Amino acid sequence: MKVAIVDDEADLRETIHFAFKREGYDVDEYADGLEAWSRFQNRLPDLIVLDVMMPGMDGLELCRRVRTLSQSVPILFLSSRDEEIDRILGLEIGGDDYMCKPFSLRELVVRTKVLFRRQRAREMDAGNSQTHTAGFLTLDLDKYAVYWHGIRIELTVTEFLLLKMLVMNPGVVKTREVLIDLVYPVGTYISARTIDTHIKRLRKKFEKVDPEFNEIETVHGLGYRYKEVLSEHSV
Repeated sequence: MKVAIVDDEADLRETIHFAFKREGYDVDEYADGLEAWSRFQNRLPDLIVLDVMMPGMDGLELCRRVRTLSQSVPILFLSSRDEEIDRILGLEIGGDDYMCKPFSLRELVVRTKVLFRRQRAREMDAGNSQTHTAGFLTLDLDKYAVYWHGIRIELTVTEFLLLKMLVMNPGVVKTREVLIDLVYPVGTYISARTIDTHIKRLRKKFEKVDPEFNEIETVHGLGYRYKEVLSEHSV
């Protein structure tokens, strides 16, 4: 698996490079977003570790451009700024995870492995795809594909897992804490606002196809649930 490290701090790139090499990953380094983007247009890596603040082209702009090429390649943001708005902005434009500097290399490797496992699961295709249908929604559980009224909705792995949890339990309220446990490694601190941001992105993607989409309901003070429908079955 190829990992791209995009960060203007040479010492940090070298440290992360060594940690990933020790895990058996193929690693490319880029000192800024412009250099990385010139390469990514020809071939995307399997995962991107991306600094937010860089000269030339920052990480947020690079993430936006990468998402025009692929919604599925996992992106893990790094930043020296710990404000929650940075976390939310990074996730809202298409990031899958976020770590603040300084951070534990061991935790970075663990989070990377989690993102890779999700990506491999998404790409598995055993030939007989399991699907779950809820009204106008269809989940292809093998291919991690989502369709609304037969139209494909491009989701990140994190978004798919959150949607799946809600759809497979229609009418049941899932707290933010339960959703965090599903998406992130055990022991990782993620604020409830991060889940809110993922849900906001999910709704926006469906509303682009159907402005009247309102299946994901907010239960104030608790969490979220997927609206119950009459015609629901699994194949």
